[in-house]
Amino acid sequence: MRVAPASGGAAPPEPQRGRLPGDSVPFVDRFVRRPALLTLASRRGIKQRMMLLRQASLERIRCLSGASAADLARYRRELREGDLPDVLLDRGAGVAFVHELPQGALLYLLVRATRPRRVVETGVRPGYSTAWILAALEANGAGELTSLGPGTTAGRATSVRDVGVGQFVAPSLRGRWTLALGNTEERLREILGTTLGVDLFLYDNGPVAARARFELRAAWEALSDRGILLAHHIDATPAWTDFCRLQGLDAQLLDAGPPPMGALAVRFRAA
Repeated sequence: MRVAPASGGAAPPEPQRGRLPGDSVPFVDRFVRRPALLTLASRRGIKQRMMLLRQASLERIRCLSGASAADLARYRRELREGDLPDVLLDRGAGVAFVHELPQGALLYLLVRATRPRRVVETGVRPGYSTAWILAALEANGAGELTSLGPGTTAGRATSVRDVGVGQFVAPSLRGRWTLALGNTEERLREILGTTLGVDLFLYDNGPVAARARFELRAAWEALSDRGILLAHHIDATPAWTDFCRLQGLDAQLLDAGPPPMGALAVRFRAA
């Protein structure tokens, strides 16, 4: 993992001896609050919710990516047979996070199906969506993720607020990850300006409409010809509906949620 400090800010701390590769940045690696112990029944229930996918959302991924039903079935089997849900639970991703972002498995499927080279997400904090994206990039054997954060904790539950930045991202997934610190419009312009042809962009940076409008416009201009724009919690502001309307489209969904997530591919833009 590469940690890029805010422009003009101090460099990240030096690696500590005795820590694993990828576990060398204290403010990323330290558990702010140790994960709660879960019963076997609770773990099973949360994992089932993690894997709960609507057929309409799977069809949307097929439309966005061109992947076959057989491909998506194979990627879903990977998730069921893999250890990512258990790793997330062990690192503290309990039921509150599954409720806030139930589309983690959909993000995995979309990344596997589209094989993006360059991915950017904003508003990262504990790294729940980050972990799903990075796991898919690792399975693809290609691609890089840049995450802009830390995201806001305003209005979030205590169990969500008290989790460290990047806590959910296991060391084994950090090789393709750059965490960019300094969550400002200027910082995002810098990232998009130096990232040639973004293939996937995820807006998850809070419910401020002006910020959402800025990020959606800036990301859209930076997308590659095969790029896809995602927006989480599109019910929080009118920004997504307004953006899609500017493209000559109704508000486009990836998943109905709650909370709903929007998705729009560059090739679907109005002529």
